Amino acid sequence: MKRVVVTGIGMINTLGLDKESSFKAICEGKSGVKKITLFDTTDFPVQIAAEIENFDPLEVVDGKEVKKIDRFIQLGIKAAREAMQDANFDQNLDKEEFGVVSAAGIGGLPNIEKNSVICSERGPRKISPFFIPSALVNMLGGLISIEHGLKGPNISCV
Repeated sequence: MKRVVVTGIGMINTLGLDKESSFKAICEGKSGVKKITLFDTTDFPVQIAAEIENFDPLEVVDGKEVKKIDRFIQLGIKAAREAMQDANFDQNLDKEEFGVVSAAGIGGLPNIEKNSVICSERGPRKISPFFIPSALVNMLGGLISIEHGLKGPNISCV
């Protein structure tokens, strides 16, 4: 590999679910920090965060897959699709020359928490067989590579 070229941008964050709305909100000086809504914060000293709101996972994966793929992976797949579209990716190019670099802070933490509670309350046999794959950080890059047929290096950072 001689060089890395970024040709498209896909963006999902607390200010927008795509590149255009995110850039617009940034230029307007908006803040995405608000009261936490994704879980109960009653017992926590911190009550605010930069959550991603109004994300519909069914826009990314079909109904059966939603439970198998953690939210961080769903968000990453949506951003990757936008980046590929933004790049006007030519499907006829040598896909062995294209790789994926993905990153996540910790992976599927909500899924890890949910399954640890299930294990402790109901035993290990009640844990979903999709638990480990859905929480792995490298699953994001793997699914992006599979969806777009990319066969170059696949690197996942934590």
